[in-house]
Amino acid sequence: MGSRTTPTADRRTAVALFSRLRTPQGQADPFPLYEQLRSRGAVSPAPWGGHLVTGYDLCAAVLRDNGWLEPDKGWRARQGPRTRWSAPSSREISNTLPALNPPEHTRVRRAAGSFDRGTIQELGRTVDGIVDGLLDSFSARLREQGEADFAALVSERLPIATVGNWLGLPAADWDRLRDLTHEQVFTQELLPSASQLTRSDVALAELRTYFLDLIRHRRTHLGEDPVSRWIRVWDALEPDRDQADEGVYFLALFVLLAALETTSTLLSTMVLFLTERPGRRDLLTGSPDLVPAFVEETLRYDPPTHVISRVAGTDRTVGGVEVRADEMVHLMVGAAHHDPARYPDPGRFDLSRNFAQHLGFSGGIHYCLGAPLARLEAQTLLRRLVTRLPRLTLVRRPPRAPRVVFRRLLSLDVALA
Repeated sequence: MGSRTTPTADRRTAVALFSRLRTPQGQADPFPLYEQLRSRGAVSPAPWGGHLVTGYDLCAAVLRDNGWLEPDKGWRARQGPRTRWSAPSSREISNTLPALNPPEHTRVRRAAGSFDRGTIQELGRTVDGIVDGLLDSFSARLREQGEADFAALVSERLPIATVGNWLGLPAADWDRLRDLTHEQVFTQELLPSASQLTRSDVALAELRTYFLDLIRHRRTHLGEDPVSRWIRVWDALEPDRDQADEGVYFLALFVLLAALETTSTLLSTMVLFLTERPGRRDLLTGSPDLVPAFVEETLRYDPPTHVISRVAGTDRTVGGVEVRADEMVHLMVGAAHHDPARYPDPGRFDLSRNFAQHLGFSGGIHYCLGAPLARLEAQTLLRRLVTRLPRLTLVRRPPRAPRVVFRRLLSLDVALA
């Protein structure tokens, strides 16, 4: 007589899998663990409540369906005063654009504007200069020391220099802003510890003070920069000056967080994939027209964000599983991108794939506003890299931060072959 898996055993299996995802080995290669999650079904119970969704088609459908909502400030308040959702950092993040639902999301996104063609062309000139300068310094370090940390010297610096220039933030503040961005991310992880939440609370409190001071100063020196434009927009929307400043602050905070954390990870992951296999490096050196495909396959194979969470607006079903209103589903994007039903031979890094529908920038009304900028930075850097340093090679496997939602390489040591 065959054995039957009990709910308790099922939960223990899920707990064990997520525990392994947090280890250095699990972070280095989470995809076998995702395959085990998928083997439990395209939708399975999360060990802490709610559901895990690992199938690509189901993840994409949830992202496109406006009946699945962001865990916004109202939802977080309903979870109670002694939960992670009541932490000051969680409440603060709930006011940024990615955590809003319509109609507020529509209003704020309209106020934010977009990266239109003219903006991207302007930023392209800025990115060109920043990339050349960073690669000059990086090449000098390679000559001096024989190897260098690409993550620290380039990947971490390009996004903050790009967005810092765009927003008109003093260069002297960039390193601190980047460090605070890394600290705040814990409040957006799946199961943050109390100490991690405290670090996020402190980081976001400092970011609030920084940007509100900046906005008050910028009011007396209005220009053509995005912060000045947002001040004008919010002054027209909000008669109360403090409320208008809050609106500008949350837009500036959103742009900083969105532009730094995930983009730096994309850049490091892309260069890891380039340098770990000489064949890939040689292919791009000989065929630089493949650079856009290389960036998209990086986003498919190992996206910066591996989990996107949504809550049910009403009682719903996903993959035949009933989900009650206010219940959460976790879209395991890292697993969905390796779903063989969507991507044949998903473990192969393949530049000939159709990337049009990958979920690396989310989907639906919450599709990443900064996707054009992230692509611009990644493609510009990669083109310059294979031209200027065509023999770059990986020195050692990079360590990663012990996260599940947001991937991050802590270093990326490379040398010239």
